[in-house]
Amino acid sequence: MQEYILDNGLKLLYEYRAGKVTSLCIGFNAGALEEEKKFHLGTAHAVEHLISKGSKNRSENQINFELESIFGFENAMTNYPYTIYYGTCLSEDLERAVELYSDLLLNPLFSTKGFKEEINVILQEIKEWEDDMYRHCESTLFRNSFKKRRIRELIVGNKDSIESITLDEIKSFYDDFYFPENCTICVCSSLNINFIIDIISTYFGLWKSDLKKCVHEKSLCEDMRTGVFEEIVPGITGTKIQYIFDIQKLNHKEFKALLFLNAAFGQGTDSILFNKIRTENALAYEVGSSIKNERGIKLLSINMGTSFQNVKKAISITSHTIDKLKCLKGYFTEDKIKALSKSINLKREIKFERSIEFCKEVVTSELMRRGCRDNVYLNTYSLDDVQEKDIIEVANKVMVKPSIQILTGN
Repeated sequence: MQEYILDNGLKLLYEYRAGKVTSLCIGFNAGALEEEKKFHLGTAHAVEHLISKGSKNRSENQINFELESIFGFENAMTNYPYTIYYGTCLSEDLERAVELYSDLLLNPLFSTKGFKEEINVILQEIKEWEDDMYRHCESTLFRNSFKKRRIRELIVGNKDSIESITLDEIKSFYDDFYFPENCTICVCSSLNINFIIDIISTYFGLWKSDLKKCVHEKSLCEDMRTGVFEEIVPGITGTKIQYIFDIQKLNHKEFKALLFLNAAFGQGTDSILFNKIRTENALAYEVGSSIKNERGIKLLSINMGTSFQNVKKAISITSHTIDKLKCLKGYFTEDKIKALSKSINLKREIKFERSIEFCKEVVTSELMRRGCRDNVYLNTYSLDDVQEKDIIEVANKVMVKPSIQILTGN
């Protein structure tokens, strides 16, 4: 990994990858968290939509044509802490790709017509989010678990907030958060680093801004409301269950132990929870655990789908399994820890084999933590100092007083 900072403060990160394609990701600390004091919910996501609706140099149709002709894959995404724009192209087309992105991001048109069109598109998007029962279950759980934190509302906002967004808000949000010191670009390519620096400098180097704007919302450390919440959603089949545990108070070493805990407890068909819920009791088809570790959203989650009749049994077995896990002795042997470490490494390597996924991880880690190399590789190359007692201690610290959402059609 090589790093280069342009005179205007924009950060460029580069990793050599052999091959004929180049991936790049351009990111900003400009996610939904930044809306809380000044903007309607969903403004960050609306800005992302409008970026591709036309620039001072290109119409929307021209933009769509060039995106399709340059990239084999491209997309954009708004999350709570950040917004990213990314794609993969033939290396011979990298300059065309960078020039196009620079035009979209530095010269957005923000027309009244485009604004009205995309607000309607986003309102349809909300309906799609609500139709996805796992997403709906999570968003309902977040709303029941927190009173103040931004994650209690969807990244895209809600119907009322979206309909209240103005075009002036869009422009104000863009002016506040789209500037070079708040931007990180990662490129994975076989092209020479100096050639890439020249291209990025040519199209992004003259971009200027007012440094005083570099202020971001601090994540609220609001305590999670715990308990069991139930919601009936007419028309759905089956039942969705999600647990969340707060991990925002974990230190660096404890988080590494949590990676092992999560891998052993709920990752894969040989995990503790899968064996109890699926293999031994046939209560669910899908069951597992996952970690969210981003600015504004730091949680350990358990997800499963079951039938209405099996809800109480599934929750009882899950709770009993967690209680047993917290007092396990001799399970996390040296060999078991090595096997888990190898599995964590392998999954990360498989993910990062796709250069675009690597670029996205590098950019989002850098934006959120300002030190991407340590954070990107933390989960893979620095796990050899974790012991059984560390895993059991973090289980006892984290897996207490969960917030549980049950979503059922009955």
